[in-house]
Amino acid sequence: MAAEEVNAFLTSLAVEQRVSGSTQNQALSALLFLYRAVLDEPLPWLKDIIRAQRPLHLPVVLTVDEVHRVIDRMEGLGRLVAQLLYGSGLRLLEGLMLRVKDVDFERGQITVRDPKWGRDRVTMLPRAATASRHEQLVTTRLLHEEDLAAGFGRVWLPDAIARKLPSAPRDWRWQWVFPAPTRWRNARGEEGRHHLHESNVQRAVSRAANEAGIDKRVTCHTFRHHADCRIMPTAVGCWLGVGGDRAFRDLAFGIIRGVPETRAVDPSG
Repeated sequence: MAAEEVNAFLTSLAVEQRVSGSTQNQALSALLFLYRAVLDEPLPWLKDIIRAQRPLHLPVVLTVDEVHRVIDRMEGLGRLVAQLLYGSGLRLLEGLMLRVKDVDFERGQITVRDPKWGRDRVTMLPRAATASRHEQLVTTRLLHEEDLAAGFGRVWLPDAIARKLPSAPRDWRWQWVFPAPTRWRNARGEEGRHHLHESNVQRAVSRAANEAGIDKRVTCHTFRHHADCRIMPTAVGCWLGVGGDRAFRDLAFGIIRGVPETRAVDPSG
């Protein structure tokens, strides 16, 4: 196929098959790799491609009562993680990959390391969850000491930290706040403990939402949406259409629908 055929194929994906933007981009990347790395015939600049549009979806937002009904039907580590997602606005993996050193009870804050987009940030530690977090760290420390006594107690460390700090994988400060119930073992015979798998929390949230009789599609990320509405009610909450000044909400929906707006309206007058 020449550049014209590739152009026509990618355009047909968007126009005729109506695939998503990510699917079209994946097809383009595969073709570029094929021509560059396999056929050794790099494609010329492709122009006039009709790109698939990325749809804009409004997220699902629960009411306060619905959130409490879901969390009240959860237990164990799943409940603790859900409370953290709801109170701190974390993504699921951000909450599961928290290490002991990233939780600051004195300041009441959490440091999120290596999140999406690669920018560390600091968020608040819910005051209502402080006691349960202390209990969880006590349980985690006892588990870590048992692993050390058995000759294990290692955790995975990012980048080259394990080479720079050889003792860090067994250091208490680098341990997961929510460790997995079982240890991993690699080909060299080393054993360690990973964080709790995300599927455990996902299943617990789905089961609790069904038991609570909530008809909305509830996922772990739904707690983050609700946290955004509470933390930034005029910016995010109005964008979701769940509260705040009507002018800001109308402006937000106008932007989402592609309607140009000249300026925002100050709700204070």
